[in-house]
Amino acid sequence: MRSQMPKSLRLLYLIPVLLVNCLLGNDVAAQGKTPFTVSSTCVNDSSFFQILAPMGIDSVKWIFGDPLSADKDSSKSIRGAFHIYQNTGTYADTLIAWRNGVADTTIQSITIVTPVIFDLGPQDITLCEGATMTLNAPVIPGATYLWQDSSTGSSILVDTSATYKVKINGCPNPDSVNIFYTPIPVIDLGKDLILCTGEHIALDATAQNCTYLWNTGNTEPTQDVTTSGTYHVDVFPKGCPQMSDDITITFTGAPYPFSLGPDTLLCPGESIRVAPNIPEATRWEWSTGAVTPAVTINSTTNLWALVEINHICSVVDTIFINYNRLKKLDLGNDTTICKGNFLVLTADFGNGLYRWQDGSDQATYYVTKPGYYYVHAQIGRCESDDSIAVSFEDTLRVNLGPDTLLCRNEVYQLRATGAGGGIYKWQDSTSTPMYTVTRPGLYAIVAYNSCGKTADSVVVQYHDCACQLFLPTAFTPNGDGRNDYFRPVYRCPIYDYSISIYNRWGERIFYTTDPQVGWTGRVNGKTADVATYVWIVDYKEVNTRLPVHKTGTVTLIN
Repeated sequence: MRSQMPKSLRLLYLIPVLLVNCLLGNDVAAQGKTPFTVSSTCVNDSSFFQILAPMGIDSVKWIFGDPLSADKDSSKSIRGAFHIYQNTGTYADTLIAWRNGVADTTIQSITIVTPVIFDLGPQDITLCEGATMTLNAPVIPGATYLWQDSSTGSSILVDTSATYKVKINGCPNPDSVNIFYTPIPVIDLGKDLILCTGEHIALDATAQNCTYLWNTGNTEPTQDVTTSGTYHVDVFPKGCPQMSDDITITFTGAPYPFSLGPDTLLCPGESIRVAPNIPEATRWEWSTGAVTPAVTINSTTNLWALVEINHICSVVDTIFINYNRLKKLDLGNDTTICKGNFLVLTADFGNGLYRWQDGSDQATYYVTKPGYYYVHAQIGRCESDDSIAVSFEDTLRVNLGPDTLLCRNEVYQLRATGAGGGIYKWQDSTSTPMYTVTRPGLYAIVAYNSCGKTADSVVVQYHDCACQLFLPTAFTPNGDGRNDYFRPVYRCPIYDYSISIYNRWGERIFYTTDPQVGWTGRVNGKTADVATYVWIVDYKEVNTRLPVHKTGTVTLIN
């Protein structure tokens, strides 16, 4: 029985079809009721054909109107076909679709053109938060444009982080631009200070994606201060205007001994009250914002205090408050396992003291029989404990794993896990623990052991693995129009695509998420060295929806 799509979903499914019919015009509607889309109209590129409403179609035949391609001028793929046009021109593409034995013919014309290749700009551009810029494609009379955000002008306003790319007349330009944004930093060295003689303080101008220059010549984000003076810092955020700040620090009065105490390590759930005894204190200021003589801390922090002494000068100190790595122990809920199996209990938090109910002192414990299990752990002065009850019963769960999709002619071994050393019986009465699969079908097993009887099944399917993505091992970006770009070759539609290229020092020199955007052999506007580079590719096939991860190398040749 053919499954029926809910009416609401059918309506949503038909909306894009109606829109496409409107866009294609009445001519298409008169010539057929099965419109389709074409992914590319570039010469020598893979043009993927996709039926917009395949529901109810039993079989199809595509005719690409390209007699020069001989037997490759047709296809019988319902999910989608592809064709490579080797000459420019206008072609009449025909789709014959059969529904319940009734043929419907749809004819759509596509014009194959030569790609417009141009330099879109530097590979990576960093802008300041809130800034914009315009990327321009060549202005060609009568040309159509399609940017990555579906805008259709010859230029695009850049206002978000993204990889910007454009198609002209349906053909992608192999160049792209990665836009990054730098947050506008807030540079505040604080108010001027009068410190007691002998004090020192670290000024901090740290911000994201910035370089620094202090009037002392220091180029680090922090500046240690031990002498009176005005300290000025210039901060250079990448893509943003220069920012500056300064502070005057004066040392006066007599030295005053002041300490918040040693750095502190707390146990989980603990807090600490920091309350130094300073009778001469006339003003308090803490990093928490408090202005009281004492604060309570219950999280990891660098805690500092600025204390004014007798209205003359101030002293400052900082301590680091951290938490012990020992967290609350959790052996899990009480559980039941099958006879013949075992359970691993773990209380491992690194070097420490562990004590189980039977006196063993390992961080892990193997349960092989029913009982009540208890552990006490101690790291430093921090302690934690937990317990669990484990029972056994005669239950058995066999597992053949998930349904599997294999390449044609691939041999696959099914192994029954969770069945212990019992007795097996497969769908063809085979009684071995492993079963060799060489053809598609439903495979099932019944397993017996001391826990009783259980069964499982798995569906194994095969498909054509010719739908793979390939990348060349070398290319020559010398501008002669042949092999000038490094990009993938693939026969079937893909999605969730990304590629990264690295030089021999492990630096990423190229990245894109568009399989039609290729590396031009340039890094930061300059031609890359003749060398071998490492690439990493991830993608998914439309037909299988399975993730694919590939790595390899490519050699750049002049």
